[in-house]
Amino acid sequence: MYLLYTHNDLDGVGCGIVAKCAFGEKVEIRYNSVGGLNLQVERFLEKGKKKNYLFITDLSVNEANERGIDEFVKSGGKVKLIDHHKTALHFNEYSWGIVQVEYDNGKLASATSLFYEYLIQNGLLQPTKSLQQFVELVRLYDTWEWERHGELQAKRLNDLFYMVSIEEFEEKMVERLAGDAAFSFDEFEEKILDLEEEKIERYVRRKKREIVQAKIHDHYVGIVHAESYHSELGNELGRENPHLDYIAIMNMGGKKISFRTIHDHIDVSEIAGRYGGGGHAKAAGCSMTEEAYRLYVAGSFPIEPMRADAFKNKFNLKNSEFGSLYENRKEQSLFIFNTDNGWAIDVDGSELDESFSTFEEAERHAKRHYAVWLARDEVYIGYLMEQMSARRTRSLALV
Repeated sequence: MYLLYTHNDLDGVGCGIVAKCAFGEKVEIRYNSVGGLNLQVERFLEKGKKKNYLFITDLSVNEANERGIDEFVKSGGKVKLIDHHKTALHFNEYSWGIVQVEYDNGKLASATSLFYEYLIQNGLLQPTKSLQQFVELVRLYDTWEWERHGELQAKRLNDLFYMVSIEEFEEKMVERLAGDAAFSFDEFEEKILDLEEEKIERYVRRKKREIVQAKIHDHYVGIVHAESYHSELGNELGRENPHLDYIAIMNMGGKKISFRTIHDHIDVSEIAGRYGGGGHAKAAGCSMTEEAYRLYVAGSFPIEPMRADAFKNKFNLKNSEFGSLYENRKEQSLFIFNTDNGWAIDVDGSELDESFSTFEEAERHAKRHYAVWLARDEVYIGYLMEQMSARRTRSLALV
């Protein structure tokens, strides 16, 4: 008998679907949250049934279970832990650990792709065209390579996953992957996925108005409360606010925090690790510990939401040769303009000592340190008229 303990997201359930294709009714699958795995493993080790073969995928065990598994395997038990998270690399020190973050060709690995390849290499599964395509879609979505390559089918697969129960999704996929035809969605699924896409767009648009900016542990963070569509929301908020180091999404009902970043120099798995969580460099999560609650929820509660940049302007434009005007809730005016020495920032009539080589660097500084947004055209015109009037007054005073 085979046992599979795996995560309850698309990548984890992808492992379950692959296991069903390989073992049929000879496998018992249990889908777990990050916090639920260790209790399952403890119970398995207590029973000590060496005739069962345990696979653990897309999740890591704690130190106690790590020692317990190692002793169990040394005494003749059969366990394989297959994962792709950087925080799990130390399991490669054991004979029962298989952890790989990326392939030799530079592609990022997923738990589903690693498990699929393991089963094929060990003669436990016959590859098919449809199964290979399914596994690749899961990998593309879980690693976020789908966006870079424009593989919308991967995102739609994840959307479908969250629209039905795990049991229904698993049943649908196992049945669909039984043949060797190309993987595709049926007509009904295409229709409801189109509707879901519209729903996601409306949800993200609403949440954009609720994001707040805070400084936490030397990072500038965008904080928003949301229970759905974390990946889409985190990615969109990150792209619209590149001055923020990462986005933190609060799920108060689930008492969890999701972290997302678009930057290569930020590793949110390290941030999640501070609170007992983990994940990938650009997507990670943790339970809402007391410290995390204090920093991300209580600490940010009094902060007003960020204002979006004016987007219908004809005159006050970014990177303008005439300068760009920004404002904030403190009623400060920041004017970014080009000089012979680069880009400069004027704050309420006083020019900062620091200069910047590009407009983007100047804007990033202004947004991070002053929480500003691009002002509307009428404010910009009023500002320029005021500056011209002040300059004329100074000129007359010198005559």
